[in-house]
Amino acid sequence: MTHQEPSIDPNENPQADDAPLAGASDASDKARAAELEAELARLREEALRERADLDNQRKRLERERDSARRFANERLLADLLPVIDSLEAGLGAAGSDASALREGMELTLRQLLKVTADNGLVPVDPVGQPFNPDHHQAMSMVPSEEHAPGHVVQVYQKGWLLNDRLLRPALVVVSQQD
Repeated sequence: MTHQEPSIDPNENPQADDAPLAGASDASDKARAAELEAELARLREEALRERADLDNQRKRLERERDSARRFANERLLADLLPVIDSLEAGLGAAGSDASALREGMELTLRQLLKVTADNGLVPVDPVGQPFNPDHHQAMSMVPSEEHAPGHVVQVYQKGWLLNDRLLRPALVVVSQQD
């Protein structure tokens, strides 16, 4: 007996034996596609949720900022209410006595200056000090024997600093050399 090699017939369908494997491959491809679509849907939902969270956070911060802006001076105004009360009481009680009215106004002014100082507002009253263009605005210059040249002789209007930042310059008269 001789050993014969199996012959391959070119007319035979070589994929016929692979048919069960191809069906399995299609099923796993479909399962993988479904899995990827589910993952994509989950990621889209997550992205939408994150976008909504960011939008809600932005709106909340905007509301808080608006509220802070609207009520930023609440403490200052609450501190000013006793000053208003003092002015009203002083005007009501003064009658025709000018000295009582003056005394009441002086007390109220001290109270008002305390409130402003407590909130960081301090006056710039530079009489006798060297002229400082960062805090003073010269209105005129005059010869003065009492003051050194370049020093403030008179203040027309006090300046004001708010927490060390110039709010309004002092309007001053400056001495000049004779």
